Amino acid sequence: MFATRESTPVASPAWTSRAIPEARGEVRVGPDGTRTAVRYKGWTTRDFGAFRTYAYDDARPEPPVQKATMPANVVGDPKTGRALFLNRQKGPCTGCHLVPGADVWPAGGVGPDLSTLGDRKLPDSYLYQQLWDPRVIFPATVMPPWGAQRIFTPEEIVHLVAYLQTLHGPPPTDSDPDHNPFTRRRSTGFGDNLDPTNNPAVIRAEEARALWSARGPKGKACADCHANGPERAMRGVAARYPRVVAEYGRVTSLEDFLTVHAEATTGRALPSESDENVDLTVMIKMASNGLPVAIDTTSPAARAAIERGRATFFRRVGERNHACADCHTPDRGANKFLGGRFLGDVTAGLTRHLPTWRTSQDEIWDMRKRFQWCMTPLGANMLAADAVEYAELELFLTTFDVGKPINAPGIRH
Repeated sequence: MFATRESTPVASPAWTSRAIPEARGEVRVGPDGTRTAVRYKGWTTRDFGAFRTYAYDDARPEPPVQKATMPANVVGDPKTGRALFLNRQKGPCTGCHLVPGADVWPAGGVGPDLSTLGDRKLPDSYLYQQLWDPRVIFPATVMPPWGAQRIFTPEEIVHLVAYLQTLHGPPPTDSDPDHNPFTRRRSTGFGDNLDPTNNPAVIRAEEARALWSARGPKGKACADCHANGPERAMRGVAARYPRVVAEYGRVTSLEDFLTVHAEATTGRALPSESDENVDLTVMIKMASNGLPVAIDTTSPAARAAIERGRATFFRRVGERNHACADCHTPDRGANKFLGGRFLGDVTAGLTRHLPTWRTSQDEIWDMRKRFQWCMTPLGANMLAADAVEYAELELFLTTFDVGKPINAPGIRH
């Protein structure tokens, strides 16, 4: 269904990021040379600059496939190996694999159940290579090259192999079906996403009406040009975004458009990822609820942008050498649990409920913040929230929602 293609780096259109400081993807260098990534409060500040990103001008190739020889002078310790297997700073491996133990929660099912792996009597050298760089054995694997990327040391991988060889059947009986990712029930959701008593994002959108009517430094308000209230004036607008805007020479989302249009017409700055920008976006998108997504997918400019977005979707990046496609296509991770998170399927559509209220974060996230968040566990530096690379990736993802009704804001954990 999908062709795995990467983009040829191209020059980004002239665009100065208008994102809030923590959303610009910047890295600060201290007097001593220490590099610190500027990200949102609570996010890691580690600089992943050694690993390639989604930037179109990042021409670094995917890490080369590495064959490895298991060290002969290291004695593996199963107890140490199990601790490494569960180590959240390293993996955890349980994000994709089920192994026995009441402390293994939440285990994922993207990879195979390893509860009885030792019964297969696989050679230690085979398991070592699989952990060091599984691409040697399975070129299309979604498993990171743990050793080749120096996430685990050679000695640590020996300990992991020793642990895996201790896993024999029969697996212990577990009375809780939710403990096993292969029998776990999917969440039924969080109730009515348009009920303001249930979804705080709806209240935020209602509060944005004041901003809609407030005049900016140029003496103009949104309401001055868009009469009859946002519900009528903005009806159908969100259904056409993201789209190529010739004036700016690039694809823009609603959020991107607000950063430039609001300042040009009202004089009010609405930086990408600011509360004001996100709240107005939710309000505008709600005006199109129930209408089918109707983005441009046929013009030459749109087709070219969609193709670049498709290439980004399949581009492996970061310390873990992962792509969006590894989690969100049906033949890879989609419709499976990654730890406790159920991975969405791109073919079912991933965009029409955004922006969405994140119950785990107690805030609204749009698609761009979601992209940026995904970069962190992949071990890749994020781009600016309003980067053209993210805009074209969002455009590609939105093609799967064409014809489906908008239903925003959503609610997700």
